[in-house]
Amino acid sequence: MKYVLLVGDGMGDYSYDELDGKTVLEYARTPHLDRLAREGLLGLVETIPEKFPPGSDVGNLSLLGYDPRKYYTGRAPLEAASRGITLSERDLALRCNLVTLSEDYRVMRDYSAGHIATAEARRLIARLARELGEKNLEFYAGVSYRHLLVWRDVPVELEGLQLTPPHEIPDAPIEKYLPHGPGSALLRDLIKRSWEVLAPEGSPANSIWLWGAGRTPQMPTLKERFGLEGAVISAVDLIKGLGVYAGLRVIDVPGATGYLDTNYSGKVQAALDALAQTDFVYLHVEAPDECGHQGRLDLKIRAIEDFDARIVGPLSGELSRAYRDFTLVVTTDHYTPVRDRVHVAAPVPFVVLSSSVLSLSALSNSALKKVEGFHERAAQTTGVYIAHGHELLPKVLSELVPHS
Repeated sequence: MKYVLLVGDGMGDYSYDELDGKTVLEYARTPHLDRLAREGLLGLVETIPEKFPPGSDVGNLSLLGYDPRKYYTGRAPLEAASRGITLSERDLALRCNLVTLSEDYRVMRDYSAGHIATAEARRLIARLARELGEKNLEFYAGVSYRHLLVWRDVPVELEGLQLTPPHEIPDAPIEKYLPHGPGSALLRDLIKRSWEVLAPEGSPANSIWLWGAGRTPQMPTLKERFGLEGAVISAVDLIKGLGVYAGLRVIDVPGATGYLDTNYSGKVQAALDALAQTDFVYLHVEAPDECGHQGRLDLKIRAIEDFDARIVGPLSGELSRAYRDFTLVVTTDHYTPVRDRVHVAAPVPFVVLSSSVLSLSALSNSALKKVEGFHERAAQTTGVYIAHGHELLPKVLSELVPHS
């Protein structure tokens, strides 16, 4: 059996008057997703446990079959794993965004510094490392605006440290969102000192922003849990890091950017190549989430349509042609509503299409209801609801009864 799990990050959204009262998923042209919804099992899944931040870290951890209440320690250590950065038990990893603040450094204007080019970003991180780095403070360059700071041998207990993701405060005054709690003085100082370091560069990136702190998690691999080996494909270090901890092979696709210009065909080919050697592929596309954060309905519609046409269509077609036994799951990790420009926890649609017969006993016998397409409202009508997102993958693995 070949298993493929496709994640369009942040695809969930609300309805809008300018879309004739439809949600973005409902309005977008998604013939391949709609076909899967009609032919497969459509439902809703809660990817974000109560009281957890509705981020891609928590959502994708759930989708990979791990209960965030047990395994989640923070976002940054997952990204560190994807870079091969070793953390001890006393080390703290933090996400270090390059951001654009207002000229007076009081307002968050852009969490991504205009989706800064990687080459320029790495030059800025190198300068920050020279001028702000210390023996126990290490800067690591990543892709575009996404970078890391590792605080080695943290001397204080950081329970209660409060950090806010920059994409959660668009156009908001930053003062009350600066780091608070144990250890925060050093982090606030680094942010403010970065202003002087970056000012002469003339870049849209005029500040760093520190968030997503965590220590290294302890997680069993998917092979240890389910006997499942496979690969992860994403442009985002967070997802790659999750793959590392899950024991998956991380595949880097040239030209994968995490935005609308990503290398869709390269991702599809990488997935097909991986399936020839292994049984599970987790393929993640970031663009819908980024467009939601930008507050752009037109771009989010485009991102979803690209995901459907350039990922879902080619992969679902090739799976049907190449394999007698396969299971395809398509879903998203959370809402990123264009109206709000921030992540929102809400039940998200998922669809399962398999060459095997789905036993509905653990899901819902009402799943046989006919639906019109893949979107939030259609998923609400099926009666299929998984309250704990980390149970979706185990259910898919256990509820399949092969054809005799």
